[in-house]
Amino acid sequence: MTEAWYDASSHAAGAALVERLDGLAGGMPAVDLRPGGVRVRAAHEQVATIAGAARELGLVANPAALQRLGVVIEAADRPAVRAFWQTVLGYERVGADRLEDPLRRDPAFSVRRLDEPRPLRNRIHVDVVRPEDAVLRAREATGQEPTGPFGVMLADSEGNEADVVPGDPLPGTTDWQAVFSAMTFYPTSSPAPLVTRVAELADDAGVPLMIDVRPEGVTVDSGKDAWEDAEGGADPRFVALAGQIEAAAHELGLAADPAPLRFVQFGIDALDTDAVNAFWMALLGYERDPRPQVSDIYDPRRLTPVLFFQQLDEPRPQRNRLRFELVVPAEMIRKRIGTALSAGGRIVSEEPYLVADPEGNEVLIRT
Repeated sequence: MTEAWYDASSHAAGAALVERLDGLAGGMPAVDLRPGGVRVRAAHEQVATIAGAARELGLVANPAALQRLGVVIEAADRPAVRAFWQTVLGYERVGADRLEDPLRRDPAFSVRRLDEPRPLRNRIHVDVVRPEDAVLRAREATGQEPTGPFGVMLADSEGNEADVVPGDPLPGTTDWQAVFSAMTFYPTSSPAPLVTRVAELADDAGVPLMIDVRPEGVTVDSGKDAWEDAEGGADPRFVALAGQIEAAAHELGLAADPAPLRFVQFGIDALDTDAVNAFWMALLGYERDPRPQVSDIYDPRRLTPVLFFQQLDEPRPQRNRLRFELVVPAEMIRKRIGTALSAGGRIVSEEPYLVADPEGNEVLIRT
């Protein structure tokens, strides 16, 4: 697969590219539409056609925007650990040890061989939010009763933890789920009419949305907490927009399917949260969430997962069993390595580059 990001001035400007690609030979590519641009992931033989359509629409490619962030779990019993994460995430197995979101929206997980025991709790942990029925099925399949401070934590057989959180229907809507983000998914083999209408509605409302197009259908997503008002309830402005999107989908004969909906984020425990936060912001080009009650940092293009930080009371000096894997264009890797080192990181090994943040949390950076 080949990726490109094209800067755009609005949802509608990106939706115009989706219109051009609907019915493309070889099938609909994966398109992630944002108010400031559009990412396209396509087969090699489709690239020339897509690039030509983008040029005709005045969309400018920006390779510096491209990155993918995934997770590697090191495990002694890889089949057991892989089965746990496949269940709680609702992912598909790809190859021997890789797990992927069937809609290719959320970060991929890989399970690799653990060479030596690391019994302490990881400093990196995972939050997974899915519709309530999916969470209940995952709990039943793992045979675990949830524990932890919020009563939602499940763990694999080697102690790697996930907070598996049940979402709720979004108040005032019929098709939307509040799973930290507010989301809906419409299966369709002809996405352009819906995408065009959603883009128009979002631009008119002045509300930024994530509109992700796949051969299977269209996901519309608010982004984490962006559907909430200042008190944490459903923002009437967003609910009104969600209702308009529902009506547009229903007019097109589409019915929502909540089954694929999911939100994944990663927490990092740190003694010096400011230093660790600064490293990941610099490396990933993230921005700080301005709300004083959260420690989130996020991709301004909303293409890669949210990270958040929690205060660690005492050191956990061993290496994590979890690490991140960052994939960037080949021409950007030297710059990313330099950014990581200038932000307090250190190189653990080279070719590919394994880099540690100021407290030893690792990220493999590769092309």
